[in-house]
Amino acid sequence: MISMLPHASELRSLTGDGRLLFITRCIRLFGYGLISVILVLYLAQLGLPDPKIGLLLTLTLVGDTAISLWITTTADRRGRKKMLIVGAVLLMAAGIVFALTKNYWLLLAAATIGVISPSGNEVGPFLSIEQASLSQIVSGTARTAVFAWYNLIGSLATATGALIGGGTVGLLQHIGWSPIASFRAVIYGYAALGLVLAMLFLLLSPAVELAPAGRATVQSMLLGLHKSKRVVFKLSSLFALDAFGGGFIVQSIAAYWFHKRFGVSPATLGAIFFGANILAGISALSAVSLARRFGLIHTMVFTHIPSNVLLIVVPLMPNLSLAIIVLLLRFSISQMDVPTRQSYTMAVVDPDERSAAAGITGVARSAGAAIAPSLAQMLLAVPALISVPFFLSGGLKIVYDLLLYRSFKSIKPMEEQVIEKVAV
Repeated sequence: MISMLPHASELRSLTGDGRLLFITRCIRLFGYGLISVILVLYLAQLGLPDPKIGLLLTLTLVGDTAISLWITTTADRRGRKKMLIVGAVLLMAAGIVFALTKNYWLLLAAATIGVISPSGNEVGPFLSIEQASLSQIVSGTARTAVFAWYNLIGSLATATGALIGGGTVGLLQHIGWSPIASFRAVIYGYAALGLVLAMLFLLLSPAVELAPAGRATVQSMLLGLHKSKRVVFKLSSLFALDAFGGGFIVQSIAAYWFHKRFGVSPATLGAIFFGANILAGISALSAVSLARRFGLIHTMVFTHIPSNVLLIVVPLMPNLSLAIIVLLLRFSISQMDVPTRQSYTMAVVDPDERSAAAGITGVARSAGAAIAPSLAQMLLAVPALISVPFFLSGGLKIVYDLLLYRSFKSIKPMEEQVIEKVAV
């Protein structure tokens, strides 16, 4: 059955560790989706004003940046399995604190130290370490397809989480629960998933770890990098710009915008973002054929630009139906750059730099995204500026696309160089 699916043959080569990493990705992204559509609504229900909510979201991303930098740049030395378990414990702890207290300072502390995703997307150290582990157990020619499926199941999990999170809140309120109690029930569920993740990571084998010789090399490297420092830092600066633009319209903020602009209920928001994330996941898988034909950089750039144009168009729509249609069109091509970006980063660095490279570029994205939610929330508080975050987000991301193409169009992964030589 699996061979009948597009680009699925590469999945048959996955080891038990590879399949386990797909499962943990699914559970984690389900949790992120679960709280993404209700997080800002919950904080507003606690009585926090928009600027304070924006600051909390910003510190959530700042904290993820710092924690991720520490964990991912030491994962190859201390052990990838061990660091994944640490991340799972921080996810569980953040969920427990958010559910138990309405004290703003405790929430800030949990947001900064723990792992919470206001966007529904990956945060924390998990993605970087899992990418490095997967790159170690699959071939270079299969890597992009494996990453595409990895992102697809993540998008499906996020979509399901968003649907169930919004639906659960709506159902609980329908049977008489207070809004705060219904939101907290979902957040407790998020914390429970952190415990499940920690238990699953315990099952990983030593095969996911860097070989002892590689660990010895890592000890002497700056942030886990050696000859790829220049490429990684340049990619990181560009990825930070992309994430800064994207931070203006993280999923929680987009959901809040639809709620304020059109009065959309949490249950309907869950359905909207369920469909959006399904389309996003499919778009990630469809990128594989384009990447094989046109190359990773070309696929990244020339699918991302029209996606960002559609993002700018969303707030220009005169009614809810048209806004949803444009949003869904945008999501249908929005993730084509994700598996290609991840695969490209893994391809242009040495194996013993992969955890660090994925971590540093991921941290750059988190840092870039950290400031934007706070700014976006301030804009949303002003009725006349409610649509500005969409314009800023789409415009900045288009600038990123153009700079990326100019800087890296001539730097090709080894597998693309081999194909070109064979063609000649």
